[in-house]
Amino acid sequence: MKKTDNKNTIQHDGVVQKADGKSVIVKITSAAACSGCHAEGSCTMSGKEDKIIVVTGNYKVIPGETVTVMMDQSMGIDAVLMSYFLPLLAVIILLIILVSFSVPELLAGLLSIAILIPYYIVLYLFRNKIDKRFTFTIKA
Repeated sequence: MKKTDNKNTIQHDGVVQKADGKSVIVKITSAAACSGCHAEGSCTMSGKEDKIIVVTGNYKVIPGETVTVMMDQSMGIDAVLMSYFLPLLAVIILLIILVSFSVPELLAGLLSIAILIPYYIVLYLFRNKIDKRFTFTIKA
């Protein structure tokens, strides 16, 4: 991951998998911090993960070409808020409310965790609207 200072964008290098007139599919390989270690091949803690990014738009790229996928840094912050911070906040708030009403701790804990089910269902139902909010661009 590279962060440019001039436009506050996050950039990842990737390889074009498929390109048509409407979108480009780019494979990005994310490597763990320890992936450069000399023991990477035998260590089970190192990790490389491939991610597929769909970039909408008409770009003049061909499969196999190396490109840079860019995203505005504020969109990354929004993604972290929606996927980590807000669910954690919902769990903690519900737990505090239930415990303050003298609900048994085990039940309060289970109900607090169960609040994640409707939260993620709502995210799933609004996935198309959320997807339009997070846009990627390509710098060839």
